[in-house]
Amino acid sequence: MRLPAELLDAIQQETDKVDRRKLVQAAAQLTARYKAADFSTSPIATEAHRAAYLAVRLPATYASLRRVFAEINLLAPQARIASMLDLGAGPGTALFAAAQVFPFLQEATLVEADAEWIALGKRLAAQPQLPDVLKVQWLKQDLRSGLSCEKHDMVVISYTLGELPQAAADAVLNKAWKCAGKFLVVIEPGTRRGFAAVNAARSSLIANAAHIFAPCPHTSTCPMATAGDWCHFSQRVERTSQHRQLKGGDLGYEDEKFSYVVAAKIAVAPGGSRIVRHPGKHGGHVKLALCTTEGKIENRTVTRSSKEAYKRARKAEWGDTWIE
Repeated sequence: MRLPAELLDAIQQETDKVDRRKLVQAAAQLTARYKAADFSTSPIATEAHRAAYLAVRLPATYASLRRVFAEINLLAPQARIASMLDLGAGPGTALFAAAQVFPFLQEATLVEADAEWIALGKRLAAQPQLPDVLKVQWLKQDLRSGLSCEKHDMVVISYTLGELPQAAADAVLNKAWKCAGKFLVVIEPGTRRGFAAVNAARSSLIANAAHIFAPCPHTSTCPMATAGDWCHFSQRVERTSQHRQLKGGDLGYEDEKFSYVVAAKIAVAPGGSRIVRHPGKHGGHVKLALCTTEGKIENRTVTRSSKEAYKRARKAEWGDTWIE
């Protein structure tokens, strides 16, 4: 997966404004802060930090968002998403991903506390990459100070809940669920900490009678959490040359690990078990680790003798649904 060309160009225009040395230093600082999960203060403090974020973090968050949005389209193709509310929008990453996935999207409301992010997001969106029919509204508001919002088909909280104090995160989640007309999407980094935030959100949503749409095929206690493990997935994203230079990497891609949950308010058909590990593809058989509809982790071996199931297993990837 790679960013749309227009968005790449817009990002390049922003990073070109910053001295190269400052950009490299800011990228290193951001990487260190995110790895340490240090959100005692905002990791984004300067123009260089914002530019570095666009270059090294936005592509990864875009990739995970687009992957989850595509999952909604795959499992509920009849659910037309016409409006989206993004809480903690940053530079508008979710907007750009949603515009690529949902052809009927006509309205997007982006809530962000940082005026500089809003200004930068508007500059990025000014490039010819969004549909003419899409109306975008930015609201400057701190999620921790309370939130008022109208119903939107889809509400998104990405890479945000885990950075808030627990009481504030609970309040944001509860309000987001009230504002969701069809779906609520929560995404966090695919770390133990990120998964803990997602799992807490999942439990709260279930308590509020939400239907867990993805990735979980059940509403029982998460079996991976019970086992001391954490549920996460991976999306490969193409790196630009600038991205490689700032991250000090040689590979032309990176794998973004993320945890997520999608809750639904509309009737949707169950998607089947979920593949929660890389499938082990061997000669004549494929080993699958599945989170089943019964709320258990089960290991399955699909052999060549199963024919149709074996063909599907050979094509299956980590994070896919699995129908018996």
